[in-house]
Amino acid sequence: MNNSEILFVYDAKMCNPNGDPDEENRPRMDYDRQRNLVSDVRLKRYIRDYLEENGYEIYVTRIDDRAVTAGERLKALLGHDATNEDIDEILTKLIDVRMFGATMPIKGERRGAGASLSLTGPVQFNWGYSINKVDLVESNGITSHFASEQGSGQGTMGKDYRVYYSLIAFHGIVSGKRVRETNLTDEDVSLLDKALIKSIPLQATRSKIGQYPRLYMRVEYTSDEDFIGDLRNYISLDRYESLREPSDFAMDLSRLKDILVSNNNIISKINLWYSGEMRFTAKGKEAPVEDLLGEELKDKINILEY
Repeated sequence: MNNSEILFVYDAKMCNPNGDPDEENRPRMDYDRQRNLVSDVRLKRYIRDYLEENGYEIYVTRIDDRAVTAGERLKALLGHDATNEDIDEILTKLIDVRMFGATMPIKGERRGAGASLSLTGPVQFNWGYSINKVDLVESNGITSHFASEQGSGQGTMGKDYRVYYSLIAFHGIVSGKRVRETNLTDEDVSLLDKALIKSIPLQATRSKIGQYPRLYMRVEYTSDEDFIGDLRNYISLDRYESLREPSDFAMDLSRLKDILVSNNNIISKINLWYSGEMRFTAKGKEAPVEDLLGEELKDKINILEY
């Protein structure tokens, strides 16, 4: 398998994309730039939950709805404490380890001895950030009918922090060299495509409802040596402030098209999905994304039908 590079954009409307436990679960923010932030851990959780709901075994999960140690998770999977001889079976069974890697406790040869095995996964994301300037909802007090203690006679007060509208972009990679370490397959990568596009709206909770994918692009390269770099640097909006809906702005792909065309010789395929609710432009023209990318890339575009 060769390298791939991922650009994933989704939006969040009147919800909390990723609460910060150090800040009363307020949305994570870069206040200096007014950007909303989402951790890679949050994104991987969406992917893991989607895969698990669709019948795949994953490593980072609960057992019987309770939190367990990593050792207990492997013992539940294997029926005994994990040893070096179990690595192939673990990789065969656990798709999230094949994708993201893991640190796993492995029993040593001497009684009571042990060690950890760390596998760096070929699929990695850095933190996502909003392309637009994000406003936090100012009204955040909520009440509950339930009292905090028996006999108080009054419901409890709480806080519920949300953003008005955040257009969040992630950059990710699939490393062709690291694939060999975890045995990631082409089928796994296709599942990754599908999970990123499908998982977020399907796993809505009270604080996460209102999030939808808007653009997904995975650029496959011709070798395991090449990357273009963070593809978020090549997209822009015609408006950045006071956004509330996808219809409030258009995304300009002019620079993205230019960088892809200039690297055409190292690109083997562009896997593409986008939302019909978004407006995309390039060089002042509004059109479907595959048309905006131009004739030079036309034969390399693979539209994902999810």
